[in-house]
Amino acid sequence: MKILQLCHKPPLPPKDGGCIAMNNITQGLLQQNHQVKVVAISTPKHPVNSKDLDADYYKKTKFETVFINTGTNLFKIFKTMLFNRSYYISRFYSKELEKKLVEIFSKETFDIVQLESIFVTPYIPIIKRHSKAKIILRTHNIEHKIWQRRTAQQSSIFKKLIFTSLTKKLKKVELSTFNHIHGYMPISSHDFEYFHSKFPDIPATTIPFGVDLQNYKPEDYIPSDNPSLFHLGSLDWQPNLEGIQWFLDEIWYEIVEHFPNLTFTIAGRHIPQSIADKGYPNVNVVGEIENVNEFMLSHDIMIVPILAGSGIRVKIIEGMALGKTIITTPIGAEGLEIEHGKNIFIASNAEEFIAALQQCLNTPDICKIIGENARNFVMLKHNNEVITKKIESFYEAVADTNKPSHD
Repeated sequence: MKILQLCHKPPLPPKDGGCIAMNNITQGLLQQNHQVKVVAISTPKHPVNSKDLDADYYKKTKFETVFINTGTNLFKIFKTMLFNRSYYISRFYSKELEKKLVEIFSKETFDIVQLESIFVTPYIPIIKRHSKAKIILRTHNIEHKIWQRRTAQQSSIFKKLIFTSLTKKLKKVELSTFNHIHGYMPISSHDFEYFHSKFPDIPATTIPFGVDLQNYKPEDYIPSDNPSLFHLGSLDWQPNLEGIQWFLDEIWYEIVEHFPNLTFTIAGRHIPQSIADKGYPNVNVVGEIENVNEFMLSHDIMIVPILAGSGIRVKIIEGMALGKTIITTPIGAEGLEIEHGKNIFIASNAEEFIAALQQCLNTPDICKIIGENARNFVMLKHNNEVITKKIESFYEAVADTNKPSHD
């Protein structure tokens, strides 16, 4: 089949879970001899750098990109509020990208157009006018739920009012999108159940994050004499930052008091200087790293203290693939068919987080068992080759149906 994959940010370099998830689908389909053309939006936060894309990727995907400035714009915020549009989604719209798509459709035909997230759904009308391809939405999150949780956490009354208004419009636009697609692929069973309850007649299938297990080798892990904790994630994503701040303020001091040789290493992009400046004991801030797997294998216990968000935490899947012991929250575990105490630890509050850490640090053999079970879980549920075959079957089913979406 011939697929156009329209992405709201470049899949490469693999700077965050969303990029990795998009690229893994691309690579899986290419390995099954499908033709995949990738068109991505370049933004200030996620710019396209030709150095990050090798010649083979360009050749196989016929990669093209358009830059859109998605930075915060107060004028646009109030304009979208006035005209009842979603600011969060409208940031990703540009006439230049519309022209690019028209040009592509004038030269090529596709069986499937896969939209990576609701942020590229403003292009559905132009796709329908110039292509007969079936439109499939890949939902990485339930976006309005992320913003509902963030709104609830706002202490400023003014910010809460603005966030509430923007989130209501986001929800309205996000859900109305489903009337204009031919099918959708949520990243988790949790998200599938939510969308399916509202749109039971639209073809859908859960497509979890997939990994190529050949790239994850837990046997390269060498346990250290002094156990270490680590967190890996972009701290310009607010839920990550809020979670780490909560962990450092509410949990870390008590843990390091009982385990004075324990260290906690924080890695990822855009880590605020304020975290290093606060002088938390035994905390190392290393910033962005080149080799994610090598970094994870050099530490023992992975901390994912997510307090808001939707979808799935890709770094959790990658950590489990490497046999890591992971401690997260119910929101961090949301959408994953994992089991507390078997292949992961799930802590609902600071006290449970501390208890899980103490159990791991006092009984190291537990970490070995949890890590082995985690690896087996990924082999069973997140094998990219198996997931790609599921995508193929869904594509074929949607392509064979004559049921139109609403215009």
